[in-house]
Amino acid sequence: MVAFSLFPNSSLDHEPPGLLWSRQSFENTIHFMKRETFYITSPIYYVNDVPHIGHAYTTLACDMLARFYRQAGRDVAFLTGTDEHGQKVQRVAEAKGIDPKLFVDDVSKTFRILFEKLGISNTVFARTTSPDHYKAVQDMWKRLKDNNQIYLGSYSGWYAVRDEAFYGEDEIKDGKAPTGAPVEYVTEPSYFFRLSAWQQPLLDYYEAHPDFIAPESRRNEVISFVKGGLRDLSISRTSITWGVPVPGDEAHVIYVWLDALNIYLSGLGYPSDKEAFEKFWSESLHIVGKDILRFHAVYWPAFLMAAGMQPPKRIFAHGWWTKDGEKISKSIGKPIDPVEIMDQYGNDAFRYFVLREVPFGNDGDYSEMAFINRLNADLANTYGNLVQRTLAFVYKQNEGKLPTPGAMTAEDKTLLALPSTMLTDMTKHMEAQSLHRAIERVWEGLFEGNRYMDVQKPWSLKATDPERMQTILYVLCDFIRQMAILSSSIVPELSSKILDQLGIAIHKRDFDALGKSLTPGADILEPKPLVQKVV
Repeated sequence: MVAFSLFPNSSLDHEPPGLLWSRQSFENTIHFMKRETFYITSPIYYVNDVPHIGHAYTTLACDMLARFYRQAGRDVAFLTGTDEHGQKVQRVAEAKGIDPKLFVDDVSKTFRILFEKLGISNTVFARTTSPDHYKAVQDMWKRLKDNNQIYLGSYSGWYAVRDEAFYGEDEIKDGKAPTGAPVEYVTEPSYFFRLSAWQQPLLDYYEAHPDFIAPESRRNEVISFVKGGLRDLSISRTSITWGVPVPGDEAHVIYVWLDALNIYLSGLGYPSDKEAFEKFWSESLHIVGKDILRFHAVYWPAFLMAAGMQPPKRIFAHGWWTKDGEKISKSIGKPIDPVEIMDQYGNDAFRYFVLREVPFGNDGDYSEMAFINRLNADLANTYGNLVQRTLAFVYKQNEGKLPTPGAMTAEDKTLLALPSTMLTDMTKHMEAQSLHRAIERVWEGLFEGNRYMDVQKPWSLKATDPERMQTILYVLCDFIRQMAILSSSIVPELSSKILDQLGIAIHKRDFDALGKSLTPGADILEPKPLVQKVV
């Protein structure tokens, strides 16, 4: 097993000469990141259909953030789950002739299976049909009621079952909602939330918290929508029965979005476990698709403020995926099954492509050719080849043991110090949810590792300068170790295999380990090719 020690108080038997580079930048980065907690949420996914690439994409983005901040030493809560109430679910279940609960149990399970396949590291899989969630929704209702934010009236207007959303007359075009969903005219008794009263407080909040909604284009959309005027929102239905009953008036069920959004509270144990809620809520980040931004950035903070609670810290809305330039749709034969892709190419290849291919926040296009090019160029050539060339040479020439270095050159020290600098840059990108830029930064480092190897040519020094060869190989091995730590949130399976080959213990794979070093002479495993090119 490889041993580590933290410089400058090293307990290594052999401390490589010249390896005591300045640690100030590294230590500042670690200190900056070590806020105590982080709460990341995906949307909870509607169970009227099976999961697809959009569900996988959002959840993988959340997983990358969760893994990164765990490595930074933060206590991370990560919620995903399923949204199981509403008219759409009730109608689908009725059409199938089964009880809605049995229907949602089956579909919810398919999401669990997908997330297990993806290797998602969520701490909570929340369901809106859970008893604890019912408590949270009804607690929110009572808070709003006690604060005179709810009144009984009658609703007449357009409703899109597909979106589970109400739309104004001015939003309907050719009998459809702005999303393209068909609408129907609804008239029924309804409780209303005084959303109109929160128009100016919301605008004031957006101004006081400019980072509350991201990216900037989405923030501008929300502000424009709110400035256009808010109408009181119907928050109950009497025409359906599948939902959370209104406290004290069970002829009504609570509107599915008021129900669903409260999952972010109930997933932390609220209202029963207020300690957990208080621990995590101040560091909450909601990652959502741009199609549901209005619900999260307008309705949700209004509900919370009206209930006397703080909005989440930040909401980030990402774009949609197309396939070969066309909208993804089963009806026109353009579906993308993430399981099929992972079965053919591997989990990390799928994960890397969707997180790296487009700026996070923009729309992206999936094509198999682009996917294969990424796999071959980035994972096989840049990363896999660097690792395989280095470790295979070390294993063969050094009898399966890490090299013993001699005096280090400026080039050696620069390469070994690079990962700590990269961590500072990655942290800035992750704080902004610029996931693609964090990934780009890691691959820039990998390019430097390949360049160093090509320039230093350790294979040419075996006969003429074996001590220098040993130093170069040692530097490459330790650089690869640090890069595998940095890439663990991006390609966790590949990174784990690299660290396994180097004999790195599980508990020595966080960012604190970047300031430590490999022990010369320690055993490594026989290297195996880690990424297969597609030809």
